[in-house]
Amino acid sequence: MVNFLTIMTTIKSPKPFSASRVTLSQLMHLEHANLLGNVHGGWIMKLADEAGALACMRHAQRKVVTVAIDSMTFREPIKIGDLVTFNAVVTYTGRTSMEAEVNVHAENPVTRERSHTNTAYLVYVALDDEGKPTEIPQLMAENDEETQKLTQGKERQERRLKEKRIRESQ
Repeated sequence: MVNFLTIMTTIKSPKPFSASRVTLSQLMHLEHANLLGNVHGGWIMKLADEAGALACMRHAQRKVVTVAIDSMTFREPIKIGDLVTFNAVVTYTGRTSMEAEVNVHAENPVTRERSHTNTAYLVYVALDDEGKPTEIPQLMAENDEETQKLTQGKERQERRLKEKRIRESQ
């Protein structure tokens, strides 16, 4: 028989969006450039993945693995010499998986001209010490904007699961 104390220690309290927020910034150099002189899209994807993973690790307090990049839209190029900032936050939680929204901004550090270049949605799974998926705290919205983000994250997750079922049935 499981005692009450054991049950209570396995239940994880919901966490607010703010518990997962993370910001990464990096100056773009020549080694990040493609043949057109812009920053490689793959480099931006790598850094977006790192920011999203850090947000999810903060939320779950566990190591995570990337299971999907739901979408990443490149709105405009990022140039050599730009300071690129990645703002990530968990926007949806399942039983073991989380979605992170990563917004990417590029800034010319001299002129301070700034633009929103990308938004990405990435999905991660939290792992226990044996490398198996593990349960995570649920996400708690504290205002209307967060409630909307949580609802939209749930809709994206439902779409991803529907698409997965379709692929698996083919």
